[in-house]
Amino acid sequence: MTESTTIIAFDQHADSVVAAVLAPGERVPAAQAVPPDLPGIGRFVEKVGRRGRVQCYYEAGPCGFALQRFLAERDVPCEVIAPALMPRRPGDRVKTDRRDATQLALMARAGALTAVHVPTAQEEAVRDLLRCREDIRADLLRARHRLSKFLLRHGRRFTTTRAWSQKHWAWLRQQPWVHDAERQTHEAYLRAVDEAVARLRTVEDDLRAALQVEPLQARVARLRCFRGIDDLTALTIAAELGDPRRFTRARQVMAYVGLVPSEHSSGAKRAQGGITKTGNAHLRRVLVEAAWHYRHVPAIGDRLRARQAGQPAEAISHAWRAQLRLHHRYRRLAGRGKRTNVVITAVARELAAFVWATLVA
Repeated sequence: MTESTTIIAFDQHADSVVAAVLAPGERVPAAQAVPPDLPGIGRFVEKVGRRGRVQCYYEAGPCGFALQRFLAERDVPCEVIAPALMPRRPGDRVKTDRRDATQLALMARAGALTAVHVPTAQEEAVRDLLRCREDIRADLLRARHRLSKFLLRHGRRFTTTRAWSQKHWAWLRQQPWVHDAERQTHEAYLRAVDEAVARLRTVEDDLRAALQVEPLQARVARLRCFRGIDDLTALTIAAELGDPRRFTRARQVMAYVGLVPSEHSSGAKRAQGGITKTGNAHLRRVLVEAAWHYRHVPAIGDRLRARQAGQPAEAISHAWRAQLRLHHRYRRLAGRGKRTNVVITAVARELAAFVWATLVA
């Protein structure tokens, strides 16, 4: 951004938008309300742009990337800013829309903002379906808990095999009840579980069709070469990570998923704590789940060999080196007495680096 560029910072909500305009040579932005619809914002930007080049900013939020895409189609540069990485003064207790837009414009002029990656419309569509699957899985877990706790209150426990197996389902459907209200409650809870299972299967079938969507297809094929990463896990990583080439180093990917340790050091004292948990929580979750597979001795089974068939040699090589290094890492840290969750987190951090290296190879 040059010194002759006019900055337009938006504080966007569903029914109101405030724009702060910081012209070249001025120190105080001029804030005003603008129409909340995209055509109205476009007319405002066009009016300001008649006086010279403009650069737009707004914080990521519930309104998504519609404004950024709308302006990009009209060749107006626009960046979406990460709210969690906005510099804030500890004593600042005043928050208004005009103030937020003004502060955003001033920090943009100072170069103190961090932009988020804007996915393509196709990537965002697949990502939304993946997150829909996560919501349904959470609904299914709650429905199962309600059913099992209802049965437990009436002294009924299933201990023959693992829960939610075929025998467990048969046992659930055969439960007798004395009172109609109890039977109706049991049927309602059971029906909620059945509906959640059906919804989950439908969405997972739709996601498997999305495996052929570009540019995700090539990334998914490479990721499936790794142990513990199959169709839906690979699709989640590809969609949530976006373009891997926007990262220049593996450490940037580790930080992006929040798997690096927090730190509070001063002077000669260095103190590290738990992981930061910043960035993309969905990506962090699937990496941690995949990391559990590396506690096993390195091997290539039939299913993994089938997934690797026809894939580039460098992807298969990266996957094998990951098995060797991450299993050694797991054994070494576990042998030092580290807690299992800490060990798995460390393995997931290095797995993120291997994944990135494979995608940019």
